[in-house]
Amino acid sequence: MGDLDIRPAVADDVPAIVGMLADDPLGARRETPDDLAPYLSALERLSADPNQHLVVAVREGRIVGTLQLTVIPGLSRRGATRSIIEGVRIHADERGSGLGTRFIEWAIDESRRQGCQLVQLTSDTSRVDAHRFYERLGFTGSHTGFKLEI
Repeated sequence: MGDLDIRPAVADDVPAIVGMLADDPLGARRETPDDLAPYLSALERLSADPNQHLVVAVREGRIVGTLQLTVIPGLSRRGATRSIIEGVRIHADERGSGLGTRFIEWAIDESRRQGCQLVQLTSDTSRVDAHRFYERLGFTGSHTGFKLEI
C-alpha cells in the first residue's frame, strides 16, 4: 500500500480536505469548496484546542484521507475520557485499498495514547457501506443519535 504519513492538517491542506468532504451526495449539499474562508477559520480554532486533532493521511505527497479526532474528558463511566471520530473521508481512488482501516486503527491507537477508555463515532443512516466497515472494525451500533441544527 506504500508509505503513509498521518499528520496534523495545515492551511495548505484545506482545499484537499474540503474536496473530500464534498465528494459524496451528503457532502455535496453542505460543503462549499469554492469558499475556503470558513474552513480556514475552523482550522485555526481546531489547531488552538489541544483536544482536537484534525489529521490528514498523505501518500507520496498527496492527501488521500482526513478525519477529526476529538478527546472529551467526562464524569460518566467513572470519569472516563472518550474520543469521537468525525469527518472520516478517504479519497475516491483510494477506497477499498485498506487505507480506511489503517486510518481508523490510527485513531483508535491515538485515542488510547490520549488516555481514552471509549471511542465513538456517528455515521449518517444513509451510509450503509460505512456502517458495515465500522462493524468489521469492532464498532457496534449501540445508540440512536439525534441532531438539532441551530
